[in-house]
Amino acid sequence: MSEQSFDYDLFVIGGGSGGVRAARVAAGTYGAKVGLAEQDRYGGTCVIRGCVPKKLMVFASTYRDSFEDARSYGWSVEDGAFDWDNFSGKMNAELDRLEGVYRSLLDGSGVDKFDARATIQDAHTVALSTGETKTAKHILIATGGHPIRLGVENADQGIVSDDIFHLDKLPKSMLIIGGGYIACEFACILHGLGVEVSLYFRGAQILNGFDDEARGLVAEAMRARGIDMHSGANVLEMEKQDAGIWIKSSHGQERTFDQVFFATGRKPNSTDLGLEALGVKLARNGAIEVDEYSQSAVPSIYAIGDVTDRVNLTPVAIREAMAFTKTVFGGEPTPVDHDLIPSAVFTQPEMGTVGMTEEEAAEKGPIEVYCSSFRPMQTAFAGRPDRVMMKLIVCQETRTVLGCHIVAPQAGEMIQMAGIAVKMGATKEQFDATCAVHPTMSEEMVTMAKPVRSA
Repeated sequence: MSEQSFDYDLFVIGGGSGGVRAARVAAGTYGAKVGLAEQDRYGGTCVIRGCVPKKLMVFASTYRDSFEDARSYGWSVEDGAFDWDNFSGKMNAELDRLEGVYRSLLDGSGVDKFDARATIQDAHTVALSTGETKTAKHILIATGGHPIRLGVENADQGIVSDDIFHLDKLPKSMLIIGGGYIACEFACILHGLGVEVSLYFRGAQILNGFDDEARGLVAEAMRARGIDMHSGANVLEMEKQDAGIWIKSSHGQERTFDQVFFATGRKPNSTDLGLEALGVKLARNGAIEVDEYSQSAVPSIYAIGDVTDRVNLTPVAIREAMAFTKTVFGGEPTPVDHDLIPSAVFTQPEMGTVGMTEEEAAEKGPIEVYCSSFRPMQTAFAGRPDRVMMKLIVCQETRTVLGCHIVAPQAGEMIQMAGIAVKMGATKEQFDATCAVHPTMSEEMVTMAKPVRSA
């Protein structure tokens, strides 16, 4: 097939953050003829059923503490009841607005949109659920992922993260199954909104893969808030009954909850796209295997974002999209940089992290650990026992800061700034040479004079 016979220079499957960015830049910046197919809503997991509505729920859930703190600061404030109908209506209106923005951005860049499911017929042909077929020189798969449930009988009677934003009403009690960031974030959110929350997780501690000291402090704070947490626990049986959903757990409990929420992982959306028949290689979990330029085993087919299961974060998918367009349409081969990515877990308190954990760094060579944990001024004045933590992991030989971990309100905002310094390879002495902003929590990042331990 000659190049002139293609309908498009690029056809994108998936209208989430990564797919939309790739389509917009390929068309708007490089002048490519681009088509994009999305079978659901534009904006993908992040905008429609992930980061954005979740963060709005985080904001909503923090006001109960704010009312209590306000009284300590002299305000005459009465606690009110949380109105889920009011909030969810406004939240869904905001998501509708954002989806409209995504659609407008594609229109403004000259991208042809197809509200349809797309599958791949061959290396250059896409079949749409409308019955149409489109050809393209390059095909980009940006289909994201989806939440999965445990393999327990009647698991479909529970909900997953996609469902949490569409509840008719908030349950009085909820069991959340899982110990990852989605489970912990929603445990804090729902507890803050007045739901009685229990958290069952299989491991010894929540937030596996994060710094041990940091996740330990988050776990302590969650327990102190009243979240009922059970380690080494799994659900063996569940059944919907008149009183709610009855469960039997691996640690011997039998309890009934109004709702059960599976936060037990996610899986790439690569099923029934026609990939394996074409020779596109998939990992055991269904992730599309790609090289450093996001190219699959079939040269004309690329993949970015969660469907590749590299680093499943929205900003990463967007950066992968930018690297893809530079490589394919800009004549600048650009490998994706997955090193030193800052991230945040929106628990209460938040956790921000960039670089190596203490455990990872200690395996690679001698390190020094600088750490400070204290009660911050704002909540200490209000009489709350909350603690925060600032932690730096430093290479003994080069003095480079290998990792930074923050547990504190607004840790996500702080770690973005710290991430710049860590990405630049800043040393501990360069942190120390930066004047502190006083009085703030974050000034501890530049005033920790002596290591608390070496390893």
